[in-house]
Amino acid sequence: MSTLTDSNTTRILVACAALVIILAGIKAAATIVVPFLLALFLAIICSPLIQLLHRWHVPKLAAIGLVILLIVVFGTFFATIVGQSLTDLTRNMPEYQGRLNLVVLQLLNWLAEYHLVLEPRQLLSQINPGSAMTLATNLLAGLGTMLTNTLLILLIVVFMLLEAHSIPAKIQLGMKDPEQKLQQVQQFLQSVNRYIAIKTSMSALTGVVVGLLLWLLGVSYPLLWGMLAFLLNYIPNIGSIIAAVPAVLVALVDGGISLAVGTTLIFIAVNLVIGNMLEPRFMGRGLGLSTLVVFLSLIFWGWLLGTVGMLLSIPLTMIVKIALENSPNGRWIAVLLDSEEQTELRDDLDEPLA
Repeated sequence: MSTLTDSNTTRILVACAALVIILAGIKAAATIVVPFLLALFLAIICSPLIQLLHRWHVPKLAAIGLVILLIVVFGTFFATIVGQSLTDLTRNMPEYQGRLNLVVLQLLNWLAEYHLVLEPRQLLSQINPGSAMTLATNLLAGLGTMLTNTLLILLIVVFMLLEAHSIPAKIQLGMKDPEQKLQQVQQFLQSVNRYIAIKTSMSALTGVVVGLLLWLLGVSYPLLWGMLAFLLNYIPNIGSIIAAVPAVLVALVDGGISLAVGTTLIFIAVNLVIGNMLEPRFMGRGLGLSTLVVFLSLIFWGWLLGTVGMLLSIPLTMIVKIALENSPNGRWIAVLLDSEEQTELRDDLDEPLA
């Protein structure tokens, strides 16, 4: 009995040590890993469109070429416009910082009328109201730096799409019990593809609606905030808050309290309708993550892969969870990642863990 316990302990320690070594290797090779991950997600997103073109009797190479051309055209268009907005915002950042400090001083004077006295210098030294806008610009700038590898990423996407059809044959030749393995791989890929496709569609809708409404409301840089809302919508629960803060601050500087309140209401309404009504309806069950897991995954993937890791934190965590869901030995870990709603669903259905 003691020998068996020692063997299990040794196995766990070896597994933990191997995991640490793998993570250290990934972090050291982040400059290579991150373009590969971006290419992988682009390939997964593009795969249904290529299959649709193939059903319309478009040759495979032509379909891939059309999809890549579409990515380049839209990517260049948005990168040009958002890049210009980002440059203007960065150039005007000192002016916005001064205005925000003035707003804070006005708020302190208003509080002083109600005998709530705070030291302005101490408060401004502890709270930097412009840091939220700086965080947003740094986030987009970091993503832009990564996209300087556009050619490499697109080449990887092309080769992935060309090789996709041969994966089932390779599994049958290289694995024992290929029928079961192939079924598991197909189920896994379908789940990941479905999640990323729905999440990307909902994120795009969120960005378009937010950008359009902010433009109608008269907030500066609406396209920039729409793009930020699109990117951060991949982070549930807290992503919409992070995206809203810099836009609300700019609205506060541009038009005062009324414009800031209107901007806040737009983000709340969009998040309620799309995030809490439309997305769960299309997403269905089986993909919920707890708020704690969302927050920890944001920190972990951001530490491991930088800015792109933060943006891809939830899709990456979802891939891990889906893989665990399809593994009899790892399904109990997937249950630990569940949200409360998902746990209740499992309990109602009386799902076994193995």
